[in-house]
Amino acid sequence: MVLRFAINVVENTSNEILLLKRSPRAQLGPEKWGFPAGHIETDETAEECSARELVEELGGQHRVELLRAHGAVRDSFYGGLYEIYLFHYRWLEGEIMLNPEHIDFAWVSCARYREFEVMDGIDEDLAYLNIWPRECLNQAKLPAHLRD
Repeated sequence: MVLRFAINVVENTSNEILLLKRSPRAQLGPEKWGFPAGHIETDETAEECSARELVEELGGQHRVELLRAHGAVRDSFYGGLYEIYLFHYRWLEGEIMLNPEHIDFAWVSCARYREFEVMDGIDEDLAYLNIWPRECLNQAKLPAHLRD
């Protein structure tokens, strides 16, 4: 059975992306940095899941604008088990109020990105959305078809 996920890449006006540090108790990627994301429920669309996860993981005190959607794509790091829908948002305003799934957040520039221990697949998500030049990303964590 294929599990479907909506992954939200949120970018601010300074071309920084929002990373969330996962709880030590997280099943997937404990204490690693990732994006607001979640499992698409049986009765919801990828778009509905995306919106729900933004509220659940960032709180409801913000406004974003959808710039682009991409997917579905199969993951490269987990044996193709996951069907991924990517959503690229622009942060317009608001406050981030993390839920218990996360312990920290950071707005990260291309220049600082490699300082963060990110979950497998994050570089691939950024490459699919073409947000930053490929030299910002960890080439070793990209599938061959996405490498420079």
